[in-house]
Amino acid sequence: MNFEYKVEGGDFTHAGYASSQVKKMLKQLGVDVSIIKRVVVCLYEAEVNIVAHAYSGVIYIELTADRIIMRLVDKGPGIPDIDLAMQKGYSTASHAVREMGFGAGMGLPNISSNADVFNISSDVGVGTTVEIMINLNAIAA
Repeated sequence: MNFEYKVEGGDFTHAGYASSQVKKMLKQLGVDVSIIKRVVVCLYEAEVNIVAHAYSGVIYIELTADRIIMRLVDKGPGIPDIDLAMQKGYSTASHAVREMGFGAGMGLPNISSNADVFNISSDVGVGTTVEIMINLNAIAA
């Protein structure tokens, strides 16, 4: 199954919509709760990053019997230094975004620690692509 969700930069009212829909779907399919939690953490963090930092983006979900692949492609300023952006607590979020409770600099580290596979690429001035894969049949730790 494949799904697609459009995300608008700055639209915090709808931030989390895709992760909420995917969570409902995985629950209906009987996926283990601990795996659903990992999927939702990854997808929500990546989705909010689009809302907080990009102009727009698209979330592509590929769901098979044994894995979920989440590919988030945004149009935005890009990330000049991915290694720096991966450090816990590092954030380029605006003051306004921080006042709303976002932008603590934990998004990318949280994705990395919950994903089975995590790749990020970025072109400054163009945008960022995040690819996340989680095995649905993994034994919970």
